[in-house]
Amino acid sequence: MKNIFKIAVLFIAFGSMISCQDDNKPNYQYMPNMYVSVGYETYGKYEVFPEGYEALKPAEGSVMRGWLPYDYENTIEGKASAKANLKNPLPYTEGNYVKGNELYNIYCGICHGVKGDGKGTLAKREKILGVPAYNDAGRAITEGSVYHVMYYGINSMGSYASQMTEDELWMVDYYVMGLKDALDGKPERAFTAAEIIEEMTVGEIVTDLNEGAVDAIPGPESEPMNAAGNEH
Repeated sequence: MKNIFKIAVLFIAFGSMISCQDDNKPNYQYMPNMYVSVGYETYGKYEVFPEGYEALKPAEGSVMRGWLPYDYENTIEGKASAKANLKNPLPYTEGNYVKGNELYNIYCGICHGVKGDGKGTLAKREKILGVPAYNDAGRAITEGSVYHVMYYGINSMGSYASQMTEDELWMVDYYVMGLKDALDGKPERAFTAAEIIEEMTVGEIVTDLNEGAVDAIPGPESEPMNAAGNEH
């Protein structure tokens, strides 16, 4: 009889605990550290980290995934050297040009304008002033100078190296140079044919994740062709 009474008391106590539980709130946690991790604020100062800060600098000499070391320094001399010597390593294909157009409209057109004339939406609204056209004689941009400026940023324009991959920057580079040619009244540049690309890469075309972008391996120079394979 006593055992039945004890069992009944246990059932009543257990039932009371269940009936009072709020399904919208978590129940008891018997090892809270297994449920809730310690939250560290970005750039916060904590003794548990080396140097006492949450945001650590990359190890010296480390290279970000998807990037190659960039040999031109963020100086006047480095920009001048890139302007004179740096060339676009990607083949000039329609796919790379179209992708460059898409990225340009996302990141650049708002200031530089859809035609590259410096009359973007922000410039028209006078939110940002002094945006030059791509055919500005005083700048005389080249593939190398355009990439260098996108990589490091200049004046009120920040760097886009964190928003785009290396290949994507080069795709935008092609599109910017195309806008410059249009402003100068030059004819459209012919796309490199597939046969030429295969010859340039010695039969090895490495396609990355950038929707068909191709990393070109330098090879013998050939006459440019249009998409139909006609020589120009």
